[in-house]
Amino acid sequence: MIPFSESLPRFGGGKGWVIMKRKVKIFRTPHDLAGYFAKVLSTRINRAAKKEELINIALSGGSTPKILFSILAEKYGRSTSWNYVHIFWVDERCVPPDDPESNFGMTEKILLSKIEIPSGNVFRIIGEDDPSKEALRYSAVIERYTRSKKNIPVFDIVILGMGDDGHTASIFPGDKRLLASEKICETVVHPFSNQKRVTVTVKVINNSKEIYFLVTGIKKSEIVNEIFRNSSVSGMFPAAHIKSINGTTTWLLDNEAAKFIL
Repeated sequence: MIPFSESLPRFGGGKGWVIMKRKVKIFRTPHDLAGYFAKVLSTRINRAAKKEELINIALSGGSTPKILFSILAEKYGRSTSWNYVHIFWVDERCVPPDDPESNFGMTEKILLSKIEIPSGNVFRIIGEDDPSKEALRYSAVIERYTRSKKNIPVFDIVILGMGDDGHTASIFPGDKRLLASEKICETVVHPFSNQKRVTVTVKVINNSKEIYFLVTGIKKSEIVNEIFRNSSVSGMFPAAHIKSINGTTTWLLDNEAAKFIL
């Protein structure tokens, strides 16, 4: 564990380290974490806008992103150059956009409906369509509207969460097929609910320039510890397989999620 916090700006009381080549920043509460990252995103977007460059961002659902999107809308909605942002989703449940479980629906309600972003800049996964056909369609959309490196799409920023079981996006423990997939998007069946989903693959996520994990809550703390120690069981958690090969991977944690690494 190598401290680097002295050389980094501190927002919201965050503390930072580099652990196993992962950047880590720890915050007192999920709200502090989301507030810090909202500022990071707004600054990053406006920096690209000054250069008249589009920035491609892939979003996730979850409770912490919900806080993030609320802060972005309320505090940075008017000061951020949203017309330079292309928004994608890392994964989606196969439900209509008005379903409470829709990642797009949550983002639309809390963020997109409250900011000025061109409708043509928002690329949702159409959860109500046939999953196999939608995985192919969305793969083509990603290829068309992003840059590529080594013939693999490149997102500028990917925002991820981690489940209590160590899954990320819709890549669940034990799914070796998805970990090794050469496709851009795949269809998934949730191992317990049997709910169908569409997800971007590890290959594409790891080709991104900046990856951010937003992880909060005591239930995640033991898995965070296993992943950061690179323990003998860490490989069973899909989140452990995520690391940018082109840029940075940063874990933003609250005190509870970081309990065993503090």
